[in-house]
Amino acid sequence: MLLGIPDPQILIGYGLAIGLALVCIVYGILNWNKGDSKDGS
Repeated sequence: MLLGIPDPQILIGYGLAIGLALVCIVYGILNWNKGDSKDGS
């Protein structure tokens, strides 16, 4: 029983949700201003 969560599948679900949120944040930061340039590149 880790962190008061009795079922490991629930813990995996929380881990995946947090991990995916972090991946989305990193992707957004890395691609923040892509495609905004007016010089055609």
